[in-house]
Amino acid sequence: MTNPCIICVAITGSLPTKENNPAVPISIAEQIESTQEAFEAGASIAHCHVRDDDGKPTSDPERFARLKEGLEEHCPGMIVQLSTGGRSGAGRDRGGMLPLRPDMASLSVGSNNFPTRVYENSPDLVDWLASEMQTYDIKPEIEAFDLSHIVQATRMAADGRLKSPLYVQFVMGVKNAMPADEQIFDFYIETLKRLAPDAQWCAAGIGAAQIKINEWSIAKGGHTRTGLEDNVRLDRDTLAPSNAALVNRAVEICEKYERPVATWQQARAILGLRDVNIS
Repeated sequence: MTNPCIICVAITGSLPTKENNPAVPISIAEQIESTQEAFEAGASIAHCHVRDDDGKPTSDPERFARLKEGLEEHCPGMIVQLSTGGRSGAGRDRGGMLPLRPDMASLSVGSNNFPTRVYENSPDLVDWLASEMQTYDIKPEIEAFDLSHIVQATRMAADGRLKSPLYVQFVMGVKNAMPADEQIFDFYIETLKRLAPDAQWCAAGIGAAQIKINEWSIAKGGHTRTGLEDNVRLDRDTLAPSNAALVNRAVEICEKYERPVATWQQARAILGLRDVNIS
């Protein structure tokens, strides 16, 4: 395959702590340094959460602003994708950072079960987040935790609530949600291609499923996500020393399948994002 593979690095997330792995970047400075290493290793998208002074997840726009500014300075051209996830805030607070106009933002278009809670995404909130992303010219990354989320995203594109072409990420391996099952994975691809033939897709695996999902997505022509948000280990017995180490592993899989790793310029072109001037 000659189509470049976009590698997204999910640097921090809402759950991993330094007790889980000392390499998890918590402070803004740590996040910028870790992302720069991952960028240099081959990641072209940074999926970002922020934490408060106690290390707890937050949707604080000021912290997102500092992180975004640092990434734009130290990772010039890298696509900055901010999370509107539900562990960091409630209601419209989850979109409080959207006026910062990041390149991308995550968008979950439906609810599902998580390990100990319901990940609630009400239709009104989803519509508001989607509208804000259109207002600020932000490309959503649709986080599909369930088949119905793929169907709903294509409905929203058809009626104008989302701009086409879509960028859909299949998330698999979350306990109580969709498992990392290759037949389901293939059906996701088939369904998205049928309902939105111009869509691009990515995939993320949680925990031990990360490397399996990386391989499936790269082998099947999609894009892929890695990083310490989703998985803190290289294998059962070895902690990942950095986000860059997990990116390097994805790069090696790309080499195995003769997929070029997308540069940030190629990633922006593939996703139809605004270009940036790097002096």
